[in-house]
Amino acid sequence: MDSLPGFGSPSDTNSSSSKINLNSSCSSSSNPSSPIATLSRYENQKRRDWNTFGQYLRNHRPPLSLPRCSGAHVLEFLRYLDQFGKTKVHTQMCPFFGNPNPPAPCPCPLRQAWGSLDALIGRLRAAFEENGGKPEANPFGARAVRLYLLEVRDSQAKARGISYGKKKRKRPPQSSASTSLMPTTPPPAPPPPSSASQ
Repeated sequence: MDSLPGFGSPSDTNSSSSKINLNSSCSSSSNPSSPIATLSRYENQKRRDWNTFGQYLRNHRPPLSLPRCSGAHVLEFLRYLDQFGKTKVHTQMCPFFGNPNPPAPCPCPLRQAWGSLDALIGRLRAAFEENGGKPEANPFGARAVRLYLLEVRDSQAKARGISYGKKKRKRPPQSSASTSLMPTTPPPAPPPPSSASQ
């Protein structure tokens, strides 16, 4: 999601009259006393995503200001992003529906992967609040957005034959060398035989 076709530079003027800043760097870790703060990969991606969403709002017809943006507009944005997806999602009519490794190409559409959308929403949700938005008014945390992400996850899991359930951590097999995790003290000695029977 580094760059999307049709999106301009983030230096466009902000059409919003609210106190939420669409052109901010979204960095919560930047120090005003340091001239150039090195941002993490996550912070850079969050800033790019925030600028992309701001550009989407400015290009929207009619243009939208962030305070008027709702969960429905976020869903519209996610559906818009599908055209740039790279994940093959088989339709129910496709012979490879549910097959994680199809043996041949098919005409099924390319979509944004569920994991990418989920991570994007997480970054935008954080960026919204870092730029002056109130948590209770965050359109990225709307119930409709959460339900949409669940629906995308389930439909892609069925179509691609992939389970998105939590993965269980594999524990290394126990060997004689790994018994060092056990206490090294020997077991207690058995009690001496009682002398009462003599």
